[in-house]
Amino acid sequence: MSPLPLALPLALALVLLSSAAAPARARVWDLEADGGAVAGDDTLATQQRNGAAMNATLAKLRPGDEFLVPAGKRFFMMGGVQAAGLTSVTLRFEGSLVASDDMKAWPRHGDGQKARVFEFIELRGLVNVTLTSSSAPGLNGGSTGDDGRGVIDGRGSTWWGFPGIGYLEIGENRPRLLVLDGAKDVVVENLFLKDSPYWTFWAPNADGLEIRNSRVEAYRLSNTSHDIIDLTAFNTDGFDVTGNDIWIHHSTVFNQDDCFCIKDDSTNVVVEHVNASGLGLTIGSIASNVNNVTFRNAHMRDTVKGVYLKFRGNGVISNVLFENIVIDEPTQYPIWIGPAQQSDDQTNPCAAHPCSLCWPLFSWAECNAPPQATYINITLRNVVVNSPAGNVGVILANTSSPMQNVVFDGVVVNNPSTKPAKWGTGYLCEGVASGVATGGTTPVPSCFKDDTDAARARRRREAARAADGGGDGDDGDAAAQEGEAAKGEGDAEAGAGAGAGSGDAAMEDADGDEADEPAKAKPVKQPATRTTTLEDLEALLEESLTLRVIPDQEANLKAL
Repeated sequence: MSPLPLALPLALALVLLSSAAAPARARVWDLEADGGAVAGDDTLATQQRNGAAMNATLAKLRPGDEFLVPAGKRFFMMGGVQAAGLTSVTLRFEGSLVASDDMKAWPRHGDGQKARVFEFIELRGLVNVTLTSSSAPGLNGGSTGDDGRGVIDGRGSTWWGFPGIGYLEIGENRPRLLVLDGAKDVVVENLFLKDSPYWTFWAPNADGLEIRNSRVEAYRLSNTSHDIIDLTAFNTDGFDVTGNDIWIHHSTVFNQDDCFCIKDDSTNVVVEHVNASGLGLTIGSIASNVNNVTFRNAHMRDTVKGVYLKFRGNGVISNVLFENIVIDEPTQYPIWIGPAQQSDDQTNPCAAHPCSLCWPLFSWAECNAPPQATYINITLRNVVVNSPAGNVGVILANTSSPMQNVVFDGVVVNNPSTKPAKWGTGYLCEGVASGVATGGTTPVPSCFKDDTDAARARRRREAARAADGGGDGDDGDAAAQEGEAAKGEGDAEAGAGAGAGSGDAAMEDADGDEADEPAKAKPVKQPATRTTTLEDLEALLEESLTLRVIPDQEANLKAL
C-alpha cells in the first residue's frame, strides 16, 4: 500500500481547523422555552421571574440570532429589562409583554420611592437590529396589535393616578415603556405600544432609524376624543426621537401628549403617512438646534393641538416643512409656533417654563418666548383645519430673535370658532421679521405679508382702477378681473378639499407690500406668591383647553 500524499493529511487538518473556528449557528431563543418565563401569571413573583428571564435571554443573543416572545402568550413582567450592544439580531414579539403595576416593587436607581425608576425596557447601542411582529395594520380587518401580536402594554393607569391628582402626587418619576438609546440602522415595525406610564417610545441619539406600521395608544376612557379625564394621563408621548436620518411612516398615535415628536439636536427627519391625535406633530420642546424636518400626509382627528413647534430655551429650528396635513375639529390650537407651553414645577402646573399652561386663561399667567430662540425657513403648505373649537393659533417669538422666512401656503381654516381669545379670533402673531401668506391661506396672520391669491386679485383690480383714473369706463375689465379672482378663490377652496382628500388617502395607504412691523409681546408678570389651586386646574382644563365634555362625564368620574 502506497503512502498517502503529504498534501492530503495537510488538507484534512485545515478543514478540521476551519470547522472548529466557524461561528456557532444562528438560533432562536424562545422567552418561554429557553428563558423559563411563565405565561399568564400576574403574581409579583412571576413578574420578577419573567423580567429576569428576559434579561438573561437577551444577554445570550449573538449576531444572526432571534429573540422570540411566543404567539398566543401574555407575559406579565417587572420593569428593568435591559440589554446593550446587540448587533445583527431580530427581536420578534409574537405574543404580549405586560408591565407590572406594582409601583412599590418597581426597581429603582437607589433606595427609597423617590429614587429614579428603571424603564420598562431599555436597549442601548443596538446596531442593525429589527424589532418586529407578524401583526400589521389591516390584518384581518383590524389594527396593529389587535390580534395580540406585537403588544407591549405598560398598564399606565396605576402610574397616572387619580385624574387631576395623580400628577401632583407622582410627578414624572415614571417608567418609559420602550427606550432605544444610540440605535444605529434599526427598524421598528408592527408593534402596538399601549398605555405607557410615561413617554411611550424614546430613541435618543439615533443614527439611521425607521419606524413603520406601528401604533401607540394611551387613554383612560376614550380612544376617540380627549376629555377632561383622559388629558390627565400626562406625559404619555408617542414616538419621541433625536438624532439623524430618521424615517417614521404609516403609523398611528392616540395619546394625551406629543404624538410624533422631534427633540434636541436632530437633523434629516421625515414623518409621513400618519394618523395623530393628542398634542400634535411636534418639534420640541428643545433648547438646541433642529434642522431639516418634514411632516407630510397626516390626518389629525379630534386632536388637542395640531402643528406644534416649541422652544423651552435658546436654539434654532430651521428648514421645516408641514405639508398635506388635515386637522379635524381640534379642541385647542391647531397651529402653535412659539415657546413651549409647559411647567417643570410638579407643585405648580401653572408655572411658566417658559409659557404657562394657564395662559391665556388667567391674566397673571406668563407666556415668554426665549430671547435667543429662532425659527428660520418654516413652511406650512396645504394645511386644512376644519371646525376648531378654539382660537386658530399662536405665532410668537421674542423680538430679539424674530422668526425669519415663515410661509403659510394654502393654510385654510374652515368654519373657524367665533369664541375670541384675549387677542381676538385670528392668530396671535408677534415677533416675526419676515412671514408671508400665499395661495388660499385664510385667515392671514396679522404680522405676515398678504400675498394670497385673493390679495393679488385685489391689487390687480386696484391697479386697473388707478390706471383708469377711477372711472367706470372699464367696468367690463374690472368685472372680468373680479371673475378671475373668484375663480382663484374657488381653486384655492378646491385645493383645500384636495388636501383633505389626499390626507385621507394617505391614511389608507396610511410682490409688493411690506410686512407689518412685528408688535412686541407684553406678558403680564406672575406674582411671586401666586400658587395654583384645584379651582385653577379645573378652570384650566374646562376653559383654556376648550374641551368638549362627553355626556357621561359625571358617571365616568364616579366609576373612577
